[in-house]
Amino acid sequence: MNRKDFLSTGILSGVAILNLPSLSFAQSGNTIEPLEPFNIAPRETLTPGPMNADVRTIIHANQTGMQVSNVEVVVGPKQMGPSPHVHQDLDELMYVLEGEATVMIGEEIYKVPAGGWNFRPRQIVHSFWNGSDVQLRFIDFFFNQNFEDYLDEMFHKIIPEMISKGLTPQSPEIADQFAVLDKKFGVSWYHNERKAIVDKYGLKD
Repeated sequence: MNRKDFLSTGILSGVAILNLPSLSFAQSGNTIEPLEPFNIAPRETLTPGPMNADVRTIIHANQTGMQVSNVEVVVGPKQMGPSPHVHQDLDELMYVLEGEATVMIGEEIYKVPAGGWNFRPRQIVHSFWNGSDVQLRFIDFFFNQNFEDYLDEMFHKIIPEMISKGLTPQSPEIADQFAVLDKKFGVSWYHNERKAIVDKYGLKD
């Protein structure tokens, strides 16, 4: 039996044993666009911005056919991250590069040191913060949604506009922009739970 025949029969036999639906390896009319290879050169280390945090996109979802994207995030010492929130459709995977992240998922609290991973599934309320005295830096991977575009608009458009005009997140023109963004990406916030976390862990708000 040649290699091609072996692979064909071996794979299909495995499918039959596992009682999985039959697979077609040569479908006609396939309209999926082929992906292009890419390389990303190292960059200077990201540092906290005006909000004692910052975000930059590394891989855009449109580079991977909307399968995965990621961002680099930096959070200053003793800094609260986002208010507790939930994603309708987004799954997130964190890899900590530097410092230690504290992550809340539902009722559980996880400590994620440098070199550690943390997975946050959709439809579970979660948040994170930097409870340490040193900078926190991590990579966040996004699956099946271009959430990097949400963060880019928030950190590099809405927040700078808010700061330049001396407004707050509750100011109507800023709140309206956040509401449109949240609806577009299926994010629901629980800002009323934020202060309790800040007070309990001695964080900057």
